[in-house]
Amino acid sequence: MHRRTWAASAAAAVGAVLIGCAPPPNARDRPAPPPRSPNDLVLMSWNLRRYSIEDRDGDGQRAEPKPAAERAAAVRLIARWRPDVLAVQEIGVEPVLDEFRRALRGEGMDYPDVEHLIRPDSTIGLAVLSRLPIIARRSRLDDTYRIGTTNLPILRGFIDVELKAPNGYRLRLFVAHLKSKVFHPLGQTEMRRNEARIIAQYVHGALEGEPALNLLLLGDLNDSPESAPVQRLLGEDSRRLYDLRPSDEFGDVWTHFGSTVDVYSRIDYALVSAGLLDEVVRDQCRVVRDPDAMVASDHRPIVVWLRAVEPPSATPARP
Repeated sequence: MHRRTWAASAAAAVGAVLIGCAPPPNARDRPAPPPRSPNDLVLMSWNLRRYSIEDRDGDGQRAEPKPAAERAAAVRLIARWRPDVLAVQEIGVEPVLDEFRRALRGEGMDYPDVEHLIRPDSTIGLAVLSRLPIIARRSRLDDTYRIGTTNLPILRGFIDVELKAPNGYRLRLFVAHLKSKVFHPLGQTEMRRNEARIIAQYVHGALEGEPALNLLLLGDLNDSPESAPVQRLLGEDSRRLYDLRPSDEFGDVWTHFGSTVDVYSRIDYALVSAGLLDEVVRDQCRVVRDPDAMVASDHRPIVVWLRAVEPPSATPARP
């Protein structure tokens, strides 16, 4: 389908199905977000699970939006946490993103600055919605790698933006969504490893040029902490990133539930540079445990809490 036709169809479908007013599920396990202090900066990363217009039943006849109950649950949860910066994976084309932003605005959350990255032939992509100005944009969709004789693109690219807080504090933010574990004839593991290698080149290159840089990498890496892709992104020496490994209030760190195989896993991450460690408020970073999370998606969101003020010491803390 031509991109313009697709966009028009998406806009019509979104307009036809409103966000809905379904009541929230039982809230007995829903903790209240902690209070904020001056200069606190709260970021949330979440794979929204096909928040898009697509053929959901596979009949090849009609593209459909994400179910209203799932969209409503996602907006409710985000509204409770009110992040300053929202990094989402599996968000759809521009009309879908516009509908998502309108729903958030209806809950009093306006994100004037947006970075949206999606391939012309895809139904899902990445986005950063920010209350802070985005002062630099370096996102990429054009990187490729080779497996055998086949040249392949990074499937979803990666977002690379710089944010600036009112007090002058700056944050370099990367958002990634690596190849899933769904079978591919060229090897999904090798594809994911190559994608991580390319993103790591940009992340570690930025740190090599500026070792004290406040850098945060968020997203769905689709692999376990000891895997080659995650280890490649963590790096080593002066370019090393640190895995915050947030947990919920019960100490559970899983971020994804595979319902078809009954497996809980940690595949969503918040990785920070040494220069950012001093600003991380560790006891307020978490995986969100909320009934709405599992209505909205098969992933749980991650919250990263920063005290966005440069520390007086020039020597960064270590975990």
